[in-house]
Amino acid sequence: MYDYVKAVHIIFVVCYMAGLFYSVRLFIYHTEAQEKPEPDRKILSDQFTIMERKLWNIITIPSMILTVAAGITMLIMRPIWLHFGWMHLKLTFVVVLGVYHHMCQNKIKQMANGVFKWTSTQLRLWNELATLLLFAIVFLVVLKSALNWIFGVVGLVALAMILMIAVKIYKRYRRKKQ
Repeated sequence: MYDYVKAVHIIFVVCYMAGLFYSVRLFIYHTEAQEKPEPDRKILSDQFTIMERKLWNIITIPSMILTVAAGITMLIMRPIWLHFGWMHLKLTFVVVLGVYHHMCQNKIKQMANGVFKWTSTQLRLWNELATLLLFAIVFLVVLKSALNWIFGVVGLVALAMILMIAVKIYKRYRRKKQ
C-alpha cells in the first residue's frame, strides 16, 4: 500500500509544482500587460486575473493538499523516516515551499486588485526559487547521505548562479529586441 501512496504523492507533487511554475509565469505576463495601452491593458489584466484564480483554485491548491495528505500518510505508514536528518531537512524545505505558496497567493490577490509591486525580472527570479526548492527536495529524497548533501548544496548554489545569469541574459536579449 505504501508504494501506491508514494505514487500518488509524486503525481501530485508534479501537478503542484506545475501550478506554481505556471502561476508565476502568469504573474510575469500580467505585470508586463501593465505596460500596454488601454483598452489592451484592461482586457489582458482581466483575463490574467481569471487565469491566475482558476489555475490556483482548481489545480495548485488541490494538488498541494493531496501532496501533503499523501506525504503525511507515508510518514504515518513509515514513521522511521522521521528519525533521519535528510527527512528533517526535506521537511524544512517543504515548509519554505509553503511560505513560497503563501506569498504567491498574496501576489494573486494584489494583482487582482491592480497592485503590481514586483517587476517582471523580479518575478522571473522568484520563479527560480521554486525550481531550487524542487531540486533540493528531490536530491535529498533520492541521495539521503550526508556526503551527497555537500555535493547537492554545491550543485544547488551552482544551479542558482546559472539561473540568475540566464535571467539576466534573457533580460538583455528582450531589451535589445524592443
